Amino acid sequence: MPPENDSHKADPEAVLDFLKSTRPFNELEDQTLERISKRMGLDFFDRNTLILEQHVSELTHLFLIFRGAVQITLTNSEQETILQDVRGEGSHFGALSIIRDVKSLFNVEAIEDTFCYLLEKDIFLDLLKNSPSFAGQLWEKFSSNVMDSAYEELRSKKLEPKAEQAFSLFTSKVRDLLKRPLEVVSASDTIQLAASRMTEKGVGSILVRDGSNDIVGIVTDNDLRTKVVSRGVSSQSPVSDVMAFPVKSIPADTLCFDALITMMNIETHHLAITEGKTIMGVVSAHDIMVDQGVSPISLYREIVAQTEIEGLYPLSEATPLIVRKLITEGAKANDVAKLITALNDHIVTRVLFLLEKQLGPPPHPYCWILMGSEGRQEQTFKTDQDNALIYETPPEDWDHVKSAKLYFRRFGNLAIEHLEACGYPLCKGEIMASNPKWRKPFIVWRNYFDRWMSAPEPQAVLHATIFFDFRAGHGHQQLAEKLRDYVVIQAPNRGIFLMNLARDCMSTKIPLSFFRNFLVEKNGEHKDRLDIKSRGLTPFVDFARIMALRNGLRETNTLSRFRILGEGGLIPSELYTEVVEAYEFQTQIRLVHQLRMLEAGLQPDNYVDPAELSDLEKQTLREAFAVIGRIQGYIKNEFRVLE
Repeated sequence: MPPENDSHKADPEAVLDFLKSTRPFNELEDQTLERISKRMGLDFFDRNTLILEQHVSELTHLFLIFRGAVQITLTNSEQETILQDVRGEGSHFGALSIIRDVKSLFNVEAIEDTFCYLLEKDIFLDLLKNSPSFAGQLWEKFSSNVMDSAYEELRSKKLEPKAEQAFSLFTSKVRDLLKRPLEVVSASDTIQLAASRMTEKGVGSILVRDGSNDIVGIVTDNDLRTKVVSRGVSSQSPVSDVMAFPVKSIPADTLCFDALITMMNIETHHLAITEGKTIMGVVSAHDIMVDQGVSPISLYREIVAQTEIEGLYPLSEATPLIVRKLITEGAKANDVAKLITALNDHIVTRVLFLLEKQLGPPPHPYCWILMGSEGRQEQTFKTDQDNALIYETPPEDWDHVKSAKLYFRRFGNLAIEHLEACGYPLCKGEIMASNPKWRKPFIVWRNYFDRWMSAPEPQAVLHATIFFDFRAGHGHQQLAEKLRDYVVIQAPNRGIFLMNLARDCMSTKIPLSFFRNFLVEKNGEHKDRLDIKSRGLTPFVDFARIMALRNGLRETNTLSRFRILGEGGLIPSELYTEVVEAYEFQTQIRLVHQLRMLEAGLQPDNYVDPAELSDLEKQTLREAFAVIGRIQGYIKNEFRVLE
């Protein structure tokens, strides 16, 4: 333990400067900081010195790292050493043991020559007791203040302001858009009456109720055009003849952004707003996006309005303009990815729909399946295509088999060509529906997955990182769902397969040196840059996939997988919080980096220059990378992986 003689008293002025720039001490009042700075000591630890020993060392001080770095490990009941964290300048250790009033809970070893300021135990406990803000920030490794500040720096410093007005999609709720009373007509009222009421009130929709006063439908201005005028339906017919039902609804506290995504996904322009079981009003896409210029809903309308495939080619180029607005408004990466995915899904669906009209109906039901980042709904800019085609197993006679092969060969090849023309690059590994291997009937696909889960070989692990994140796209979605049913039932029982996935996840080296420096590319075109996708994000994606397969989850999105695992108690709550925040922050850095490259006229990539990050961003990114060690420690214990 640190000596307590005068020779180890720290310079109060140097301590004060340090505390004022170090969280959570910078939350304290100046008088408090001046008082404690006069009481703090200083100690030095040579590299490889064991500063604290688990269950042996008594904690008399909190250690604040002034220079250097330490690694924190845990020795389990089987005497295995598990890396918990690597901490550097501005970090601290010993807090948990002091608060619990126990001997050190961890081993702490200096991994470089390290200077620590020492805060007496009693002073530290007094700060916790009398300063709630200090206590709150101390316990949040990724506190909301740190993360929000880092996100703000990413938005304000990395993206120069532009003249366009920002969205309010992430601060406003749909209840905020209710500005007029609910407009309702009876199901027996005439179409003419409904149209007159809509014109009189200046609304684009009106709800319909039955004899029991229940809301049973909705009529929109689009219904009047497409179901009445174009078909010559009498205006004296009851409004129930043309209403849409049932009424799609959304809770009143839903964010406008989520309402917009819902409208795009279910292909509607109006949603009823509910408070409990009561409908309070109706919100339209126009209400949300009024006066916003280039917007997701306007792009969506352009997509679904195209009658020629070639008309879809340039539309994906508008996505960066929309994404910029979302980021400047405060959107986090998961929100942006949901929007990009929704827009891309609509382009793919429209291409396939128009291609069907061109080639004629398919001889058998099929489903276009999306994999990789597409399957996880985590697309950023210009993501390579990862898709396949699954069709209903035809009868065994040659005529049926031949007709299926010929149609889907032509369909798959043309679809991939059109999608490339729309701006979606070809997959270098040829994992696309143009490859005959990935254009097969259901029975073949089921055999594929069965073989991958049965064969303990590297190729099976490679395929798992792509194919096991599949989701249904356009077409007969029940085929994809039936395949998912099979995987959900089988995967939890395939121990060797899961073990191989766990071992692969543990093979990723944490992109930090012992000195807490980032591990960057040493040469080549990306020299001195960090591959944030492969080195930073992939371990989180792999971890979420392994745990989802082990627990029979259907979800494919990484954050949604973490949410189900965390809320279901399938992973420790502390680990859940850390992986979510670490994953989201890295994704945000990647997204802003790619947007800046696009705006500079460059092809977006995943190689981030750490020199371009602020001190706060670097600190937060280091903490995010440190979580990889905790993931790997957890996997090692859970799957009994031998190194």
